Amino acid sequence: MVGQKCPLQPKNVWSIRVRLEMSGVIRELALFNLAIDSKLRACDLVKLKVEDLWSGSSIRDRATIVQKKTKRPVQFEVTEQTKIALAAWLPFNRRNGSSYLFPSNRKTSQHLPTRQYARIVQRWVASIGLDASAYGTLSMRRTKAAQIYKMTGNLRAVQILLGHTKLESTVRYLGVEIDDALRIAE
Repeated sequence: MVGQKCPLQPKNVWSIRVRLEMSGVIRELALFNLAIDSKLRACDLVKLKVEDLWSGSSIRDRATIVQKKTKRPVQFEVTEQTKIALAAWLPFNRRNGSSYLFPSNRKTSQHLPTRQYARIVQRWVASIGLDASAYGTLSMRRTKAAQIYKMTGNLRAVQILLGHTKLESTVRYLGVEIDDALRIAE
């Protein structure tokens, strides 16, 4: 499927989160929650290091990451449910000895490959009965941004959270013009 991937709806986020919690896959639950919270591109998410989120004895409330694509810093809040998932995951991760938050299963001292992350996202989406071809890693990035825009209508805030330099990029990214046009037409 060509074109923009859909963001997940709140009910989809809830469904995936519940499935991951029930199946006990700690790493994937931490990855899913952090993907939603951070709004990071896949290449930035998989390269997160433990020290990016761990501050001495606890998980940070907020993190600042310099994006690979734009070389600009973005901040994000780490929600309580993400902190809980990360706290459960970190002891397993530390046994591995990797500095990456989500290390590769195959190659020591490397991070989870973005292609593997994409396959994981496809599996999450398919597990709740959605068409996996309509969703991808960018769906994870767009999910919270789209929810924030729907709740506030504040494009500038979403622009800052995503680290976009131009407001036009954020408008295109969210598909705002299409949504607004359909809403007006109704």
